[in-house]
Amino acid sequence: YFIMLYIFLNLWQYIYSDPSEVINGYTMSQMIWYVIFTEILWGTLAGRKLCKKIANDVRGGNIAYNINKPYNYVGYSLATHLGDCSIRFVMYLVLGILVGLLFLGSIPGIGILEFLGVVLTMILATVISSLLVIGIGLLSFVIEDSNPFYWLYSKFILVIGTIFPIEYFPKFIQPFLSLSPIFVVCYGPAKLFVNFTIDGFITVLLAQIAYIIIAWLVCSLLYKKGVKNLNVNGG
Repeated sequence: YFIMLYIFLNLWQYIYSDPSEVINGYTMSQMIWYVIFTEILWGTLAGRKLCKKIANDVRGGNIAYNINKPYNYVGYSLATHLGDCSIRFVMYLVLGILVGLLFLGSIPGIGILEFLGVVLTMILATVISSLLVIGIGLLSFVIEDSNPFYWLYSKFILVIGTIFPIEYFPKFIQPFLSLSPIFVVCYGPAKLFVNFTIDGFITVLLAQIAYIIIAWLVCSLLYKKGVKNLNVNGG
């Protein structure tokens, strides 16, 4: 994590010939803090492990043991994964802030309440990311192996979402990116940290709530349909 941030620090120092220069609405300090926080969110998720576990449960038949258990499989998978994420989240958050202070010497002007709001959006971003990965894993009910789809999703978020803010892309693409998971899982929380506004916070929060509801419904539908097919085919 430290090495990755060090590489990006040198990259943005090269791009910004003057630290006070503003490119697409971001100073060098804001841009580096943006990358730090998106990398915190990315490092917290560890989605490959979650997707692989669910895909293996479906393909290996282990999910059959969970069908009659008195709990919701989607909720169980989400709660278990968030338990692991909580440890990584604290670790990466502390490490990321320390690295930012080491490199830049200061943090953006943000109050305690605003920072707590950013942390709330980061938690919701992790919930959304986990649900999206669970949904991808449950695609194994339909296709033989869903791991390639996770690879595509992860590269989409990593390459487009964590390195550059939406403002760095052509204007005709920005509306589509604002509706994509990038807005709620990485761009929104990171943008709030470097430039917090009440309107921006409300927009991100409402978008995240909508994504959680939709992602939960899709995951539940995929699971119920998959279980129905298992029962029809005798397991």
